[in-house]
Order: sequence, then C-alpha cells, then structure tokens
Amino acid sequence: MTRHGVLVVGGITVDVTAFSSRLPRPGETVLGDDITLFLGGRGANQAVAAARAGAPTWMAGCVGRDSFRRIALDGLSRHGVLTTEVRTVPGRTGVAHIRVDATGENDIVFTPLANTALTPAMVDRSIAATRGRVSVLLLQLEVRAEVTCHAAAAGAAAGLTVVLDPAPARTLPDEVWRHIGVVTPNASEATALTGIEVDGVEAAATAGRWFLDRGVRHALVTLGAAGAVSVTPERARHFAAFRVTPVDTTAAGEAFTGALGAALAAGLDPDAAVRHGMAAGALATTRPGASPSLPEAADIQALLDAARPGGRPSPSVTDRSRERVG
Repeated sequence: MTRHGVLVVGGITVDVTAFSSRLPRPGETVLGDDITLFLGGRGANQAVAAARAGAPTWMAGCVGRDSFRRIALDGLSRHGVLTTEVRTVPGRTGVAHIRVDATGENDIVFTPLANTALTPAMVDRSIAATRGRVSVLLLQLEVRAEVTCHAAAAGAAAGLTVVLDPAPARTLPDEVWRHIGVVTPNASEATALTGIEVDGVEAAATAGRWFLDRGVRHALVTLGAAGAVSVTPERARHFAAFRVTPVDTTAAGEAFTGALGAALAAGLDPDAAVRHGMAAGALATTRPGASPSLPEAADIQALLDAARPGGRPSPSVTDRSRERVG
C-alpha cells in the first residue's frame, strides 16, 4: 500500500467568530458587524487544509458530548477529512472565541475542554490504524504538551515525517526537537521559543538555525506579508509572499502547514512544498472564517501557476497523489 496520506493529531474546536470595524480596548464594548459558527482548532484546520489540498487525511483528536460535537464532526467530514480516529469523551467540545477587525487582524481565546482528554495511548492507536496509508504527521500545541511530545516521538519511530506548528507557543523539552522533521513557527512564535527577536529575514534565519541546533531537520519561519524563511543544514532561503488582499488572517498558519504536509506526502520536493504551503496560506487570508477560508487544490494550483514565469504549470499535489495511487 502506498503511503501518501496525512495524519493530524491535535485540537478540534468550534469557532465563534465576531467581526467588527476594530478590536475593543480593555473594558470597552464595540458594535459588531457579523458572527459565524464553524469548525475550528489548529489541528482540525490543518486536517481540512491538507484534505482540500489533495491529500487523504485522517484527524485524531477529541470532541465532547454536547451540541458542538456534531458541528465539529460534520465540518471535518464535509471537507473530506476521515474521522475514524476522533474520539467522543465526556464533557464539552473545545471552543475558540475569535475577534476580527476590518483589516483582517484577529485575537483568539482558546478553551481546550475535550482536547485535554487526548492521551498518548489514543495517539498510538491512531498511528497504528493509519500505518501504511500516511507518510506525514502534523502536530500543534493545542493539546497537552506531553501528548504532542509523545506523538512526535511515536511518529518519527514509525517513519513518518513529523511537522510541528508550535502554536500556541510554549516551552518544550529539548529532546522533542530531534523527532521533528519540519517546524513552522510564525515570527512571534519563533521569538517566544528561541529568545531571538524575529523582526525580519535575517533574524528569521538565525531563529531557524536555533531549531536546527536542537535536531530539527528543516525550519520554516513564516513572516506574513514578508514571506517565509526556509533553513536547512545546507542553506537559508527567503521565499517572497504571494500578493493578495487580506480579509481575515484566521487559519492562515494552518492553511500553510496543512498544504505543506499534503505536498510533502505527495512527494513534492521541499521547495515546491513550501510554495504550496505559502499559496494556501495567502489564499486563506482572502476569505473570512477559519475552515471556510481554507483553499481547494485547484485554487492553490492556479495561484502557483499564475506566479510562475510564463505561466508554466507548477508540480501538482493531486497529480502526484494520483500517480502514487496508480
């Protein structure tokens, strides 16, 4: 059986998002323009992003026994994510309260709830259940840190490429980094983890080398409109951002990491995979919401092709996946 799929271990929430012209100051009330209720969570968003980018994708996580459970599970299934590894546990499904202003900037209060019930044993069962079908494991830090660390070690031991989006940023044991194939912090997360103020391309490269010194094989520091910096033992390379008009930056990081994971699972080379991730992240900012903003494979491909000199086609995740299936 060919391994070209993605397994995501991490947080599942329902996102309650309020839109207003500006974010309130402490103690202030502002009038909002709209509100949405959708599937969210960094893990779930990564899974949707990977599935929509063309990869067979499994989600491993926990939801509660409440009315939000159905919203979460239906949202995953509707976007093509396989939910056989999602467990229903006592209590309430995780919730994220998101506020978005007119420029697309946001702030988030994340309440884990059922996500804290995910255990190392559950992770082991999910890795075993998808063995032979996945080659990439995507992780974040919205479940307990010890569970993420265990998943990284177990995934590496199973021969998977482990990709960690270290958000929300928190201190991790030094030994976990040697299990990470790719780490994808944004500037603020890289600053928090490394102690290096990431205020541009050169600082991002320095922060990237901090991760490599601890055993990570590939560090990708995303810089929003300034692009991304890729750091490997051989080189540091700056990738320019795709030009888009942002509406809402929610889930842009998950779009980047999910599409990156899908591209790696399809066998694209690292540079092509980075561009896939960046195109997905850029497109996600052009639409409001979290999971509704995550782009389809055809949209990612169109943006990549439009950006290439002479409009020459870029390598395709879906084409590579079909080749491997065949």
